[in-house]
Amino acid sequence: MNTLQKEYKTIESITGPLILLTKTSGLSYGELCKVKLASGEVKNGQVLKIDGDKAVIQVLEGTEGLDTKDAAVYPLGRVPNIGVSEDMLGRVFNGMGEPIDDNGPVLADKHLDINGLAINPERRDKPDDIITTGISSIDILNTLVRGQKLPIFSVSGLPANELALQIVKQSKIESGENFSVVFGAIGITHRESDFFRKGLLEAGVMDRTVSLINLANDPAIERLFTPRIALTIAEYLAFEKDYQVMVVLTDITAYAEALREIGSAREEIPGRRSYPGYMYTDLAGLYERAGRVKGQKGSVTVLPILTMPEDDITHPIPDLTGYITEGQIVLSRELNHQGVYPPIDVLPSLSRLMNMGIGEGKTIPEHRAYADQLYASYARGREVRRLVSIVGTEGLTDLDRKYLKFADLFEHQFVGHGQSGRTIAESFEKAKEILETLPESELIRLKH
Repeated sequence: MNTLQKEYKTIESITGPLILLTKTSGLSYGELCKVKLASGEVKNGQVLKIDGDKAVIQVLEGTEGLDTKDAAVYPLGRVPNIGVSEDMLGRVFNGMGEPIDDNGPVLADKHLDINGLAINPERRDKPDDIITTGISSIDILNTLVRGQKLPIFSVSGLPANELALQIVKQSKIESGENFSVVFGAIGITHRESDFFRKGLLEAGVMDRTVSLINLANDPAIERLFTPRIALTIAEYLAFEKDYQVMVVLTDITAYAEALREIGSAREEIPGRRSYPGYMYTDLAGLYERAGRVKGQKGSVTVLPILTMPEDDITHPIPDLTGYITEGQIVLSRELNHQGVYPPIDVLPSLSRLMNMGIGEGKTIPEHRAYADQLYASYARGREVRRLVSIVGTEGLTDLDRKYLKFADLFEHQFVGHGQSGRTIAESFEKAKEILETLPESELIRLKH
């Protein structure tokens, strides 16, 4: 270690990934440290809490092999930061922002604090330009716009990873501006890591993508860094290099579990379902970094993907995420069982900023009318389907049977178009085709 650094050999106790340091002075909250073990191994740490001359240090690589007698802590006098540059595009990093693709280090333009701030509401500009994903049920019914934060709610066993990769591969903007994706994988397995890396390479979109991979066997504390590093890279590309950036974060549930684990190790008083009481503030600190800034050409759009524990949309993780973000895309286990992909249930799905990105000059003038008609017709078809499950088909009218057929066509042909992407024009053509199976008198939202 550098002899000019202050040394502390006053570790009082070790709890999980945390160490309690005594007889300290001059430490700062969030300050980085080096922790040297008796074996000579050096680990990274960060100051989590200061109480008088005591400090709680979280050891990022875990405290295995560390003892209270011989280990030493060396404060570095700086907060966590990441070196950023456009050379990061096309590269793969671990959850701490270190290259893992055998292409050498990144020559940084500058170093930025990863704990960025939410965009000042006074400087925030309204999102108003569409990002097409090639997925009909998103582009037509839950349109994504630049600067939006739109989560995808999944459940265990559904193809959320496949959908995330498809969105990364197919998303684009129509204006021809620089578009890039920052992909942050949190707590994934080696198999999932190989799936994402192979998929991005085969799709030919690596050159516009920055990938951060945090594995399930990495220290839990690293999961708290990965989304912050991803957002810091996105902010640099958007607000200093004028890129339109989409940040895909999967899985936010792994992030929240790490937050709970660290909170428990710190002996914090738990909130709902034993998650920290500050989880809402913590998640908001991530999501609110999305947006557009007045006077800036670039934008940061965030798509967090989370797995709802126990299929419960009222669980604290999706519940708090729904409060902070501007809508949600909900995946359906029932549709997945029917072989529908992507299995998006459009009825509970919503994009609150949709109207800002559609209409004349952006998509088509009748976009809102088509979306409303599709929603209304599908909802009616679902009602008829529930009626059939109770009383059978004998009592159905001819109109009921048409709505029943429409619901099936909507799910299997409009929503479930597989891995192939659709242009906006192709999605509208398919919408017109299945709406034509209903009597014209029923299409009241398309009448002028």
